[in-house]
Amino acid sequence: MGDPQFIHRYEIARERLEGDFGLRLVPMPHALSGSRFIEENPALRAQDLMDAFRDPSIAAVFSAIGGDDTIRLLPYIDFDVLRRNPKIFMGYSDTTVNHLMLWKAGVASFYGPSLLAEFGEYGEMFPYTKRAVADLLFSAPAQYPLLPAPEWTDDWIPWEEKNRDIRYRMKPDTHGYEVISGAGKVRGRLLGGCIDVFPMAVGTAVWPPLCDWEGAVLFIETSEDKPGPEWICYILRGLAAQGILGAVSGILVGKPLGEVYYEEYKKEIIRVVVDEEHRPELPVFYNVNFGHAKPIGVLPYGVLTELDCEERSITFLECPTAG
Repeated sequence: MGDPQFIHRYEIARERLEGDFGLRLVPMPHALSGSRFIEENPALRAQDLMDAFRDPSIAAVFSAIGGDDTIRLLPYIDFDVLRRNPKIFMGYSDTTVNHLMLWKAGVASFYGPSLLAEFGEYGEMFPYTKRAVADLLFSAPAQYPLLPAPEWTDDWIPWEEKNRDIRYRMKPDTHGYEVISGAGKVRGRLLGGCIDVFPMAVGTAVWPPLCDWEGAVLFIETSEDKPGPEWICYILRGLAAQGILGAVSGILVGKPLGEVYYEEYKKEIIRVVVDEEHRPELPVFYNVNFGHAKPIGVLPYGVLTELDCEERSITFLECPTAG
């Protein structure tokens, strides 16, 4: 996060968190040390995380960005520290591993915006994302309808760009939520993340046991690498082999970045869930705004959620910040 070519994104995020949300941003001791330092010191990254949770003056922990090696922190994580000091944690992508750490510790978390990507966005923060953060972190809704974003973009603005006023070209979303499988209503607790990360987590101490997946609503999304449709098939078959696809009550699938492989991904999901696992009754909601889509909302880990196929609606049935 401290790389010279990207530090301006951190400054934008700091100003936005303070100006728009009334928060004071406190970087942990090693957070601004640069990419090379971060890569070479997983133990110090874990120490920053542990210290952030120990510190009673810190109300929430925001992930700076994802990456590809958060799993390397696992040997240095003290799950008792997480368990004894629950607080808001938010991020996505490779941060899926952190969410799984917190799940193991019994602590709720939020699969949502990261510091450099969404909070540090040029021009303005996407209104859809800003509203989701305000609604779910700063209010206490007993129930919350997760609405589809009315617009999206496939623009890419390089992070080295220094023009803070540059903006994305938005286009109307013509899909809304697509129910590509299933019928009726189901309920379950949200559990999932970025499927690019799943292979690193499977078999480790943080991968949820099958009993945790029983009745859960699995949410999955793909990274900026835009993996091919065959990757979706491989990951879903792996989940099926573990018994997970047979255990969950529903599936949420994030909008692919830039809608690349939009139709192809759907075909692979139907191939595995319906044709191979013989679960045509399993509700699968497609084109949900979380993860690497632009814009994204917030999914609270572990919150009881209802999927209504007829209404094409997603509703959180609990207050995600309660307790």
